[in-house]
Amino acid sequence: MAKTLDLERILHRQGFGTRKMCRILIINEEVTVNGELCDDPDAKFALDGDLHFTVNGEAWQYREHSYLLMHKPAHYECTHKTQFHPTIYTLLPEPLVERGIQCIGRLDEDTTGLILLSDDGQFIHKVSSPKHHVPKVYEVTCKHALSAADLEHLLAGVKLIDEEETIAALAVTSISATVLHMTLAEGKYHQVKRMIAAIGNRVEALKRIKIGQLVLPETLAAGEWRWLSAEDLIAVQS
Repeated sequence: MAKTLDLERILHRQGFGTRKMCRILIINEEVTVNGELCDDPDAKFALDGDLHFTVNGEAWQYREHSYLLMHKPAHYECTHKTQFHPTIYTLLPEPLVERGIQCIGRLDEDTTGLILLSDDGQFIHKVSSPKHHVPKVYEVTCKHALSAADLEHLLAGVKLIDEEETIAALAVTSISATVLHMTLAEGKYHQVKRMIAAIGNRVEALKRIKIGQLVLPETLAAGEWRWLSAEDLIAVQS
């Protein structure tokens, strides 16, 4: 049997403000549940996937945890407090930010592409922890042409400053003279840029295109996001 909870607490857990604010929204007849107006903050509803509601006309589905992907645009930072650029959290609905959603690993301000966000601590740890070796693929545009020896060097491992051991790519695929796809299983600070610098080249553009088996959707424009499906969640952890 599904767990039940009063509407005031449901809205609070879903990020619609303090319990007092949620109570006022309900009493003011600004909330519907499964298509029906509800003005009773203490009315109880089953917490399952069939629970849908609207707040001020905006439709929402109840989710115990939030899992989503975003096509991060350039010139956005992956932190809540920024100094020089807007944060990616401004691209999300306010309730998601209020309920504590966070990005899983950060992309640099000038790096674009696939980034995952969630408020599920276990999921965040599993995807981000080096222990789980979730591979991530980057499309790297370099300033100078890449030789076969350069690709072999990246696969064999390069020595980075402040790192005791060499760092190697899991896979490298040449796309053009200056573009390659690089697969990594860890996410050290500026890792791709530092690895490319270690072979005497420079990154001109960087885009993450895949996490696990989940590929950045071609139909998702920069700055857009969508919920992860059950199949997506499996793909991320595969």
